[in-house]
Amino acid sequence: MTQNEKFQIQRRTARRNFWQRWGGVSALSPRLLFIPLYLAGAVYVWSRQDAISTHAGHMELISPVLQAVMTHALASYLLTGGVALAVLLVYPFGRKAAHDQLQSIGLVNHAGMAPTLLRKRRDRDHPRVTVWEFQNQSIPLTAWEDKRAAIEAALDVSIVKMTYGKGKSRVLVYAVPAQVFLPEVLPWQDEYLSPESFVLVLGESLLGPVTVNLAHIPHILLGGSTGSGKSVLLKLLLMQALRKGAEVCIADFKGGVDFPRAWRERCRMCFEESDLLNLLGSLVDELNRRKALFGAEGWPDLDAYNEAAGETLPRLIFACDEVAEVLDRTGADSERKKLLGQIENRLATIARLGRAFGIHLILATQRPDANIIPGQIKNNMDFRVCGRADSVLSQIILDNTSAAEQIPKGARGRFITGDGTVFQGYLFDETTALGRAGGVNIQQ
Repeated sequence: MTQNEKFQIQRRTARRNFWQRWGGVSALSPRLLFIPLYLAGAVYVWSRQDAISTHAGHMELISPVLQAVMTHALASYLLTGGVALAVLLVYPFGRKAAHDQLQSIGLVNHAGMAPTLLRKRRDRDHPRVTVWEFQNQSIPLTAWEDKRAAIEAALDVSIVKMTYGKGKSRVLVYAVPAQVFLPEVLPWQDEYLSPESFVLVLGESLLGPVTVNLAHIPHILLGGSTGSGKSVLLKLLLMQALRKGAEVCIADFKGGVDFPRAWRERCRMCFEESDLLNLLGSLVDELNRRKALFGAEGWPDLDAYNEAAGETLPRLIFACDEVAEVLDRTGADSERKKLLGQIENRLATIARLGRAFGIHLILATQRPDANIIPGQIKNNMDFRVCGRADSVLSQIILDNTSAAEQIPKGARGRFITGDGTVFQGYLFDETTALGRAGGVNIQQ
């Protein structure tokens, strides 16, 4: 492409962007407050018009232009004030600086054109977040994501997320000032426990609390390298589930060292593979019992049944802090492989059918092995969270490398969800928090 062709493209694009900026007045609601001020000023000038004109007539050595302006004060005010108001409403201040900064970091198309800022506005749901809307000049969103850190430095912001706007010709950058950041430690407080059933709180992002509703998203997959805080996050979720009346069982093939007495008093613990097979079998049996019960009465799910039947069936949660230890068949003999195959099949059944009947899986792993978690289980784990990890583990958990790219290497308790939300998980005292949980053991 020649320089002249690039220049012609840039001119045509500039004309299009000019009219698109005029179409964005409605998005700038805070600036609309200047309209009543402008009208109030017009009323005041109108009420003082005669006095101003008389004063202008008695002034000596006044320039003819100023005298004309004062004589026709209302018309002058309406004209100049109207122009100023239009500029204030439409022009996105900082547009040129944003364009130059993005161009300087190489966020340009093949014609050398950087994105153009169309408008900035406050996010309606999160007032501390500013939405930067850009005409993206045919630059794909993947290119924006690749330059996320450079864009943050260029615009002096912390980016919460980036998405397409109207079609793919615009990109929306949700950001907060660079001075706003997540704390390194976020202590849990009891008032954070959600009153909604069955909503569990994980931590806080720049947008606010991060939650998951097991009634809608039944299974959770957690990942993170050693020391990432993955086990603490798992326990945080289980603590809340216990306090909401769920029955919890935990598979821990490390002898229970990570789950002290407070957990054993409130949960069923599995330390052996044969015990785990029996437990999963009982969960599948309960799933089938509830399936027949709900089907006979026409109830679509657990909440509908509990609301109408006058009986409270609890949610049942199976958790495993290292699912790779459960499913790894490396070095196993034929008998053990058969046992592990049965465990895998029962986990797959719960993953596939558990939501409507209130039976849930929360599985965690730190091993970067793509073959450990079978697709029939992983594909039904719709809520995924990853802490500090390498690109392989991040790809396994999230199906992308976001955790490796966006979680600092030394971070503990920092996570990213499958939709790209970065958050700091709550840190809690498990003994104190569990002391207020009325856990019920899952029966043998």
